[in-house]
Amino acid sequence: MSQQLYLSSSPHIHSGETTAKVMRAVIYSLLPACGVAVYFFGPSALSVLLIATLGCLATEVVCQRLMGQPVTIADGSAAITGILLALNLPPSSPWWMTLFGAVVAIAIGKQVYGGLGSNPFNPALVARVVLLISFPVQMTTWSAPAPFGSGLDLVTTATPLGEWKNAVMLTGQMPAEMQGSMMNYFLGNMPGSIGEISALALLLGAAYLFYRRILTWHIPTAFIGTVILLSGLFWLINPEKYPNPVFHMVTGGLILGAFFMATDMVTTPVSTRGMLLFGVGCGLLTVLIRLFGGYPEGVSFAILLMNAATPLIDRYTRPKTFGTLQQEKVQ
Repeated sequence: MSQQLYLSSSPHIHSGETTAKVMRAVIYSLLPACGVAVYFFGPSALSVLLIATLGCLATEVVCQRLMGQPVTIADGSAAITGILLALNLPPSSPWWMTLFGAVVAIAIGKQVYGGLGSNPFNPALVARVVLLISFPVQMTTWSAPAPFGSGLDLVTTATPLGEWKNAVMLTGQMPAEMQGSMMNYFLGNMPGSIGEISALALLLGAAYLFYRRILTWHIPTAFIGTVILLSGLFWLINPEKYPNPVFHMVTGGLILGAFFMATDMVTTPVSTRGMLLFGVGCGLLTVLIRLFGGYPEGVSFAILLMNAATPLIDRYTRPKTFGTLQQEKVQ
């Protein structure tokens, strides 16, 4: 025979996508948010981004060398973890805390489980929560925007969510001036974590991922839709105490979490029904923590809790094996 036949398992057609290509696309999608952060917070935001990213890359190399594994930093997964970690940190984060977070994200959040594809929790969020518990003062010290080149110094202030939470606890009402600042919040002119300040930049990045077909609509839509419905219900009941749904969308980490962290392929369900259930759970927990918890932000905790529930969701939303229905009918 002049032609050889090869036997192999499915899939038999390759899309051409590789881990490295997907990771590079995600990095590109995060560049607008990084650029806005550097514009509004200047060199301090750039420093946090560089330390977190380089720290994650270095930690990955060290861990893989110690475990006798091939070094895989070229796939871009460690770089994405570093960028996402930085976007979850205040711009005034000290270098040692940022570096410690990078070590936690890779060593404890990823490599201890076996590396890429084996981690049950989002590594960047694991590091964020560890830092929040370990260094609460540094992790809740926020800076007002000081645009790059303006000559202004970073001034400590409260985030919109923190300001609302404090006002409700003291007076039982939402500050009136917060109702008219939505455009500033949408563009990023507000205090907050490096990557939480510009919903517009994050949405541009998400649109690119949808264009590349790396993201699907299920988790972001279910996540944000649940937040809108539930927060809107409380707002209709008492608009003087509870913020409207738009406020919940453009402040805090909802957009960052819904499009870039809750959609992590490794830590989320694989079926369509599972992804929808996962997104609804994230939205429900986010609103409950924000409105009734002691901490003004709930996105990180919500995603991590639903990461823990992913195996259970996968088990109960697993599609039936082909032919099962026909066999049941015969019996």
